[in-house]
Amino acid sequence: MTPRFVPFGPSHLTAIALILLVPLALALFARHEHLGRHADRLTRLGLALFQVAGWVGWYWTGLEQGTLTLDNGLPLNLCDWAEIALVAALLTRNQFAYELGYFWGLGGTLQGVLTPTIYFDWPDPQFIFFFIQHGGVVASLLYLTLGSRLRPTWRSLPRVVAATLFYAGFAGVMDWLLDVNYGFLREKPHGTNLLTFMSPWPWYIPELVAAGLLFVMIYYAPFALADGISERRSRKDQPR
Repeated sequence: MTPRFVPFGPSHLTAIALILLVPLALALFARHEHLGRHADRLTRLGLALFQVAGWVGWYWTGLEQGTLTLDNGLPLNLCDWAEIALVAALLTRNQFAYELGYFWGLGGTLQGVLTPTIYFDWPDPQFIFFFIQHGGVVASLLYLTLGSRLRPTWRSLPRVVAATLFYAGFAGVMDWLLDVNYGFLREKPHGTNLLTFMSPWPWYIPELVAAGLLFVMIYYAPFALADGISERRSRKDQPR
């Protein structure tokens, strides 16, 4: 019998380590001076296929185990949209798709990696495909940032905020029409997660919006800091 999932148990920590270390190794591979752009294209294609395979595997497992329902079978969670955006970014290097994947992946999917809403541990297919999907999102955004050298700019912020508000509105309408809970707009997910520490429904929704805006600023901060340092150095190098 497959054991119950243990948060931050050996298999969970192993999955987290792989999610962080694999894209770092791939970035070093792709940025090797003798490999050139071919390595980057090959790596991006491989990551895109990996995510699509994870998605197919998730649906196959749900059908096989009889766990696929209207509540979890539609691509209406923010993690799903982040995955779609990142597959597009991996295949095309599209800046807007990367921006969505970067902020949605770190702001939403990373939370899922740290506090998964699953019941079974390794080697259950639910565990495997959950971390292929969610871990693939985090690994892909890390690779695109470190290996393909894409990055958000200050112009990314209003675009991502507008897209996120559109997502929330769309998910809210679908929740109302289908009596489901995509985006966790009708009730909190089970287990301990960020929403656990927020107010009861519906008051946690504006708190979640505020937290989302804060996370956008936090995840952009390293790039803003790097830009500030670079600008100061360029000013010092200019002749007076």
